[in-house]
Amino acid sequence: MRDIEHQTRRAWNAYGTHHLRRGTPLPEVDRITWGPAVDGPGDEILGELKGLRVLDLGCGPGRHAAHLVRAHGAQVDGVDASRSQIERARAHCSDVPGLRLIHADAVEHLSAAAPYDVILSLSTIHFIDPHRLLPALAAALKPGGRLYFTVLHTDSDGHGPASGVTPRPETLRLAGGGDLTVHMWVLTAELWEDLLVQYGLRVRSITVLDAPKEHNHASYRLFQAHRPARITARPRTAKPPVARAAVGVGAVLLGPRGLLLGRHRLGTRELPGGTVEPGESLRETVVRELAEETGLHADPADVRLLGMLHDQVGEVVRITFGALVTRWRGEPADQPGESVGDWRWWPLDALPPDLFECSAQILTAWRPDLPIDHPPARFVPVAEPRTPAQG
Repeated sequence: MRDIEHQTRRAWNAYGTHHLRRGTPLPEVDRITWGPAVDGPGDEILGELKGLRVLDLGCGPGRHAAHLVRAHGAQVDGVDASRSQIERARAHCSDVPGLRLIHADAVEHLSAAAPYDVILSLSTIHFIDPHRLLPALAAALKPGGRLYFTVLHTDSDGHGPASGVTPRPETLRLAGGGDLTVHMWVLTAELWEDLLVQYGLRVRSITVLDAPKEHNHASYRLFQAHRPARITARPRTAKPPVARAAVGVGAVLLGPRGLLLGRHRLGTRELPGGTVEPGESLRETVVRELAEETGLHADPADVRLLGMLHDQVGEVVRITFGALVTRWRGEPADQPGESVGDWRWWPLDALPPDLFECSAQILTAWRPDLPIDHPPARFVPVAEPRTPAQG
């Protein structure tokens, strides 16, 4: 997919170079135009921006970024992967106080930048693999931060969206003749929403933006989304467990890239773990489940028990032990036959919203400052055994 993105970046660089050679004028804008219809939504959907950190992702020649600084008093970063587009922007509005124009790959910039209050993107997000871009977008927004973007839904020839996350070629026509081929992820609105939710964002509204001309079938979708300030855990089933499966473990692994979570086939994100087998110690269960589910290897001596959580679901009392794994070997990977996979490292300040209830309870027992909401559970810490020297 990165090769496709690089091809599209080269096309946009050729597009900017074409306009630099033509000397195409860049008139100022007095409002954000989200789609093809001039009477569509404008700046008003963005809310208050004064003094906020704002990112215009895929800023092109920088006109909208400069407008947000001048009209709303925002501190705006305009980022574009096309060097020639940034060159056009710098020639046009580099003297605007409060505006920074940056030539960078979107994901690389999002991964390195301080968090933003607001991120907007006009017809740019669909040029980047969503599985690469959306996690970086979610992590780059402050809790409660807002995201606004438009994506193509139907092209001018009437070619509608795909139901799978795959790119397709589209034609970029040049002023004065000629065209370029770019690749775009043209997806259904439902699929975009599913992807946003998967990576920790919540959609507030989706607006249809159709072309005003009779023979032009182009249609876009304007998404207004946000990163929740808090995460709400998803509940467990009330179905009784088998007799020996009422006690389980959940393992916390925090590495340089964040917290390890997998996706259950039912859709929840959860810690590695499972039920205690007959004859196992809790630490041995953690080590076994970690290897079976993720392929990671740890020693029981590197497992620190955090404590016991117990609550009630229906008529069943559930007991779960949280554990912190301090050292392990290998890289997490999906394992054959396991119900949890898609293992990823998540920053603690950008955890996904679909946490399994047990995992959420363990995480807040471990770190009470994490913004996770879940049904209460009684937590009894495990006291570490004293050595003889401790008395």
